[in-house]
Formats: sequence, C-alpha cells, structure tokens
Amino acid sequence: MDISSTGLRVLRQIAESGSFTAAATRLGYTQSAVSRQAAALERSAGTTLFERRPDGVRLTPAGLTLLRHAHTILDCLTTAERDLTGAGPRTEPVRLGLFLSAGAALLPPTLARLAATDPQITVTTTEGTTPALIRALRAGSIDLAVLTSRPPHRPLDGESPRLHVETVADTGLVVAAPSTGGFAGRTTVHVDELVDAPWIATPASNSEPLLGVWPGLPGRPHIVHSARDWLTKLQLVAGGFGVTTVPSRLSPVLPAGVSLLHVEGAPPEIRRVLVARLPGRPTPAITAVTRAIASTA
Repeated sequence: MDISSTGLRVLRQIAESGSFTAAATRLGYTQSAVSRQAAALERSAGTTLFERRPDGVRLTPAGLTLLRHAHTILDCLTTAERDLTGAGPRTEPVRLGLFLSAGAALLPPTLARLAATDPQITVTTTEGTTPALIRALRAGSIDLAVLTSRPPHRPLDGESPRLHVETVADTGLVVAAPSTGGFAGRTTVHVDELVDAPWIATPASNSEPLLGVWPGLPGRPHIVHSARDWLTKLQLVAGGFGVTTVPSRLSPVLPAGVSLLHVEGAPPEIRRVLVARLPGRPTPAITAVTRAIASTA
C-alpha cells in the first residue's frame, strides 16, 4: 500500500468528526480535498474504508483496522519530529475528554490532586457529548475520556476492539429549580408536576438524547430556552426562567438561587460516570490520571 501521512490524518479526523464536511473544517481543507484523500485511501487499501450513512460517515471494519495502525504511524512521526528537532517532551502529556457536565465537578479536584502527586503530568482537556468523545477516543485524538451512561448501561459502542471502561461513580439525576416561586422551600417534586414545567434543555441530535428534560416525561416537554452550556442553564434557573435536570454531583457548584429537587412518582434515574480508553497497556501517566479521577468522582 502507498498511503501518505496526510491520508492517515484525514482518516483519523473523519473517524472523530463523523463526516467529511466536519473533517475538512477541522483540518482546514476543502470538502473535495477530503473526499479525494478518502477515495485515494480506499484505492490503495483495495477495500471500502468508509460507510456513508444518512447520519454521517462511519468506518468499516477495514477502516477501523487501518485506524489502529494510523495511531501508531502518526505517533511515530511525531516522535521522529521531536527527535530531529531536539524538542523532546519534558512532561508526560495526557489528552482528556469530558462529557458536558463533568468539568465543573470533576476536573478541578482531579487537576489539583495530580499537581500534588504527579506534577510531571500535563493534562489538556476537551469537552463534548459522550458519542463525540467516543469517536475522538477511537480516532486517537484523546487518550482518556470521562463518559456517562444511562440505564440499562449498554456497551458504549459496537466497534471492535472493545474500549477498556472503568466505572468510577453512580449519581442520581435531579431537577434544578428556582429557590423562589412555586418550588420554594421544597426538596421533592412529583413527576406529574413537571409535565407542564418550563424546561431549559440542550438541543438533541440523531445520536444524542435531549439533555435537561426529565426522561420519560409524558407528552411533549415545554422547552422555553435552549442552551448547551451548563452555566447558562443554571443561571437561567437561578433567574426563575425555567427548570432543568442535573446530576446530583453538581450540588457543590450550584449558583445561588438554585435548589435541587428529587423526583417522586417515577423510577430513579441513575447516571454512571465512566473512564474509557483504548484497549492495551496504558501508560503510567494515563493510569495516574484515571486514579485521580476515580478518587475525586
């Protein structure tokens, strides 16, 4: 096979972003250039590497096999570049991805613990939804991911080889409501009271559920504000402009004016916090970061 490093980088970015268009944007290429690179890769490999689907692009089993080798090749090229320039790393880098609400509660204590126990480790972070972080993990753009799952806690994806996954915590879902108004002074709410509530939610996509609305709520929820940022959601709640759902672990970082309500009349909604990485023996730095996350979750 005659495959260029550019082609391998395109393969990795398509795997992470899930589309040719998004890969082109992130790489600074035109979409036609990415399409040409993808076609050249398939010609050189002699097999189909990409599965074009209505909801985007996924790698075929052959594509996933090539992606595993691409990780090794691109890492070796990076190491060779450092060796040739004499710019060897003085620290141990770990690229960490976190799902959208994990940063506020988990990231500061994790970084503080690492600064005390393993100061040679440098952690860089990126935030995303669980599906997006799984793609980034598979593509080799991050080394470790803090993910979440809901019952019945099925495998995170159907790709092979299976990701190495550790459970670090279980936390209940609760409703964040204004401390004044109709819910003032309360610690519980019946699910029937939430049917007509004004919700503050994160927009849904084909692969990601609507975030911020109590699951299984009868009828169509009345969404008054749509926001992805958790700080925006909670400040809207504090201002009395609606309610939203949050994991109970966020209680230490709630702004003033927000109360948490446990939902009665419905099954508990448990969210599992997971740490995932690619299979194989982890580096000492990845092991240290995993241990720090587990100790603070």
